[in-house]
Amino acid sequence: MKTFAITGGIGSGKSTVCSSLLKRGVPVYDSDSAAKRLYLEDDSILDSIEGAFGRSVRTPGGDPDLKKIASIVFADPAKLKLLESIVHPAVLNDFMRWKASRYSILENEGPGDTFFGGEPFCVMESAIILEKPEFLAHVDAVVLVDAPLQARLERARARDRVDASEILRRMAAQKFDLSKVDVIIRNDGDLESLEKEISSAFKRLNGNI
Repeated sequence: MKTFAITGGIGSGKSTVCSSLLKRGVPVYDSDSAAKRLYLEDDSILDSIEGAFGRSVRTPGGDPDLKKIASIVFADPAKLKLLESIVHPAVLNDFMRWKASRYSILENEGPGDTFFGGEPFCVMESAIILEKPEFLAHVDAVVLVDAPLQARLERARARDRVDASEILRRMAAQKFDLSKVDVIIRNDGDLESLEKEISSAFKRLNGNI
């Protein structure tokens, strides 16, 4: 079963695209949510982080303190790389287990409307996949969701309730190597226009046009 990655900058609408696919019945793996879940489920991750940084990263109740973890690696690329070396293998292993379970459900399902006329596929949603070769090695194609800057800024401000300057700072930190992108979905209109973009993109990727 093929895997297509969906990525995009802050406010681009990649989560909206993934929600549309989920409603169709396409399996979607949210890498960010998975990482947060694994912090809760796999205590060995926190043990490894504490061993690496020499300090507790738990709340008084013993849960992972994600804000504290973020403060440790903020503006320190070396510490961020160390954190990723602990967390990313766990996320990748979780994804592979998830994909195998979805394949066992869909293996007897042939081409159909759910998958835009082609064979069943799954999707990995990730904002950073273009920077991570270990994840790129497990996907068949990458879809970038893009939108005009002003639209992205307005969406992000409404969602995160922070100043425009902070959103722009976050946007500036995101880099996307277009040479690694196979298809771009333009999210610059209404929802109906976006649905047409999604259909066109996945028909092309899934060999139906």
